[in-house]
Amino acid sequence: MPTRPGRRVGIDVGSVRVGVAASDPSALLATPVRTVARDPDAAAEAPTDVEEIVELVRELEAVEVVVGLPRSLSGAEGPAAGIARTYAGRLAVRVAPVPVRLVDERNTTVEAHRQLRASGVGGRSQRAVVDQAAAVLILQAALDAERSSGRPPGELVRTGGRKPRTKDRHR
Repeated sequence: MPTRPGRRVGIDVGSVRVGVAASDPSALLATPVRTVARDPDAAAEAPTDVEEIVELVRELEAVEVVVGLPRSLSGAEGPAAGIARTYAGRLAVRVAPVPVRLVDERNTTVEAHRQLRASGVGGRSQRAVVDQAAAVLILQAALDAERSSGRPPGELVRTGGRKPRTKDRHR
């Protein structure tokens, strides 16, 4: 099944860095873009790392952002998943109306390290690019899942801009 057209941006949220990847406009192939240093002031409404990614989304004219949601092998969500959800929520508010989706990223960082080692990238050198490599894996998995299912991947991040509808009391 064909994938919706348009460039996607993939995000791997780490505690120190954020990896960023992007797809081509036909949404077939994910490639690394950059690694962004996390803003140590995580409580800020608009941390500089989020703002840098917002600017990238605009520059790339992305139609969607895919953020990796780290889960355990059992599917449970731990503290890292909470951090990714919060990050995705902040990003969704800032990039609206571009949708942000959370997708399962089990083992992507482990796989990124494995692929980098296999390609000859050493331990210290890996730190600079492993987040980008993980972002590529997250985005490519989302693109492939959409192509095979015909549906957008993962879970849409709600920005909370609308109040839920209530029953009309004036009958």
